[in-house]
Amino acid sequence: MRTFDFAPLYRATVGFDRVADLMDRVLTNDGSQPTYPPYNIEKIDENAYRISIAVAGFSADELSVEVKENTLVVSARKAADDSEKTYLYRGIATRAFDRRFALADHVKVTGAAHADGMLHIDLVRETPEALKPRRIEIARSNDIETKAVEGAEA
Repeated sequence: MRTFDFAPLYRATVGFDRVADLMDRVLTNDGSQPTYPPYNIEKIDENAYRISIAVAGFSADELSVEVKENTLVVSARKAADDSEKTYLYRGIATRAFDRRFALADHVKVTGAAHADGMLHIDLVRETPEALKPRRIEIARSNDIETKAVEGAEA
């Protein structure tokens, strides 16, 4: 497997450390990522997304959704122990989990809903006005001369 040294990137750039960290995480992925619980990520609109996680066997009170430093953390802990029950076959896994999703800049979690064994988390990308493209008015040559004359007289 290849390893990449991102030290030159850190020396030559400012503010791109998250990109380098993300690339480092992706490239060092050894395939041991957890697969439980299964989930979908869907794009609903140009700037809207939904993460749907299969959480069969968990109630809404046993689930936790929080955002910390551009990371969405979904976790579940079973409140009551089922030790008094005797299972002949147990196919529904209700083991505790922590699932993390890296969020891009300006992506906000707008809500979460638990229905029919699925946890739906809605996200939206809110680009600040300062980062949106804007049109620059082009001055005509006679406007520039007028402003220069007015500036010289003052």
